[in-house]
Amino acid sequence: MASEELLHVFRFQVEFRADSLDGKGPNDEIDVCNGAFAECTGLEATMEAKAIKEGGRNYGAAMRAGSTTFATVVLKRGISDNKALWTIYNKVATGTFAPRLQVTIRVLNHEGTEAVRSWQLQRAMPVKFKFADLNAKGAEVGIEELHLAHEGLFAV
Repeated sequence: MASEELLHVFRFQVEFRADSLDGKGPNDEIDVCNGAFAECTGLEATMEAKAIKEGGRNYGAAMRAGSTTFATVVLKRGISDNKALWTIYNKVATGTFAPRLQVTIRVLNHEGTEAVRSWQLQRAMPVKFKFADLNAKGAEVGIEELHLAHEGLFAV
């Protein structure tokens, strides 16, 4: 069965493209790989509120926007069309270099024919890679968990 046939049965499709650390955006010419996952957690951004105390303002402090932090995105029970994700993780883990990825997560409609919602992670880096347990009787998929730390979350 071709990898494209396998990818459509999952609820999430994920596209991994090379991204730069210099802030100039992704390198559209480098398509790292595609994958599909059954579960995704951690699509969250949290802004720290800053309280500003002003003289003469006796009924509470003025609130201003502070810095934003992002949760680690965890993709579970997935498959990929090649082994590039493991290669990138291994290069980061061994200190060879720290490539960054632009990751687009697309939630598909019931038929699996089109995206109904998409998110983009900028300058993502794989920080945990867990293979599925090997069992000759099971039907597990190749990637049990992939954890991605990133520097930006956008709805696209």
